Amino acid sequence: MNQIEGEGYKASIDEAQQILRIEGTLRLNGLGEYVPISAMLSRLLLLGATPVLDLTSLGFLNSSGIAVLSKFVIEARTLNLQTLRILGAESVPWQGKSLRNLQRLMPALTLELI
Repeated sequence: MNQIEGEGYKASIDEAQQILRIEGTLRLNGLGEYVPISAMLSRLLLLGATPVLDLTSLGFLNSSGIAVLSKFVIEARTLNLQTLRILGAESVPWQGKSLRNLQRLMPALTLELI
């Protein structure tokens, strides 16, 4: 398991289970500061056929972070992944609308709001 931590957030990847969990509050400045997160997202796509992105404990994500997620979904679509699961929390206001918009980029994406 590999992880990165920053002010108010943690991202950890479990390669055996093909899950990337991002927790806390992500308010990084611009796409440049999101490079480590982007690298973890790309690595997740290379782990196997059933990658899972767990955002259930991510309370806030700014517009740069949403752009990073959009690029991640486009990358998954470009790789012709048949399965990509994103887990979110219905109780987190930004997740419902923003995560549903990702399905427009990749109709095969499975979104589970718990």
